[in-house]
Amino acid sequence: MTITKRIQSAAVFILLFMVSSCSTESAPEFEGMLKTVGSGKDEIKIAIVKGTPYDMGNQLGKLLKDDMKVCLTDFLAAARSEDPDMYSDDRLDQAWETNVPFIDPRITEEMQGMADGSRIPLKIIQRAHMVPVISSYACSGVAVWGSATKNGHTYQLRNLDFTKDAKLQEHPLIVFYLPDKGTPHANITFTGYIGSHTGMNANHLVFGEKGASPSGEYPYDLNGTHFSFLFRSMMYDTKSLDDILQTVKNTPLIKRYYLYFSEGSENPGGAKVIVSTPDKVKLQICYDNDPADPLAPNVVKGCIYHTMDNSTAFSIIQKDLGNFDENSMIELSKAVADKDGNLLNVVYDATTLEMWVAYAHKMEDACYQNYVYINMNDYLGQ
Repeated sequence: MTITKRIQSAAVFILLFMVSSCSTESAPEFEGMLKTVGSGKDEIKIAIVKGTPYDMGNQLGKLLKDDMKVCLTDFLAAARSEDPDMYSDDRLDQAWETNVPFIDPRITEEMQGMADGSRIPLKIIQRAHMVPVISSYACSGVAVWGSATKNGHTYQLRNLDFTKDAKLQEHPLIVFYLPDKGTPHANITFTGYIGSHTGMNANHLVFGEKGASPSGEYPYDLNGTHFSFLFRSMMYDTKSLDDILQTVKNTPLIKRYYLYFSEGSENPGGAKVIVSTPDKVKLQICYDNDPADPLAPNVVKGCIYHTMDNSTAFSIIQKDLGNFDENSMIELSKAVADKDGNLLNVVYDATTLEMWVAYAHKMEDACYQNYVYINMNDYLGQ
């Protein structure tokens, strides 16, 4: 090889090395993003995280560590103030040990990531997630679709009626998860709580719930999956309403709940699942206009519901049937809210992946606040 060719080869090697080095430096590891929507008392934090479950938890922990510490501390303190024995460290730790075999490993990995990112002890995070598991509470859910709506879209509302004394409303958070494996999804929650009381995934599926476990049945059998962890698993994995219902049928569940699911893609529809694990018949699935629905004969085509005020709900459903849109769903959400403990309300358009969200403000219920508009599509490409 001539000297000239050797010089040329060396130059090519150096150039390739420089390009390789530059390309590595120009692709930094994603660290999560934090934004806000709304303003003033209606301001809501939005976190966008992506990667593995551990990565996403770690990003949340780093982004929100100070807010997370206050939220989880106040939440546990409020629970212990209400019932020192029921919510003691020993009781919550025992609940965790019983329930953790039924929790999706992706969720426990996310918790570990969150603990490492925030420097909050993992035990604190685990205990906070057990409070809803062992508690009793009530809420509202309605879904309408097809001919029941003005535009053929699928709408669903979810009211979370829960104590405001724990100050969760001071830490509103919507997390957009962009996992390396699985479906992107949104969890409408509170800082530090990664279970889901409601949410929507990019497959146009919406998840909601109404509690029905009486306090007289405490202590509950926790040998099964709590809905808040089941929702997160299904947000990752399900592609249709049929997928959801099959998953629910195959999952060992606990306590008593009404679970609401709706689909806004090619096959719009909804279903209400009645979970009654202490009873002989542990699971019942009701569709729209279903004579087997416990609310029959007050059932109609293109609608499922069970709320804190079913007579009011049915009256409004009859009045607005065929004309439902996001505005009439917001009015329905307000009408059926528990006026003494309405923590969080969400109205979804599952067809367009839009949502309208209201958190309580101080001791003022969510139903008296503005419903802040959020478009999930704005966050899927981050």
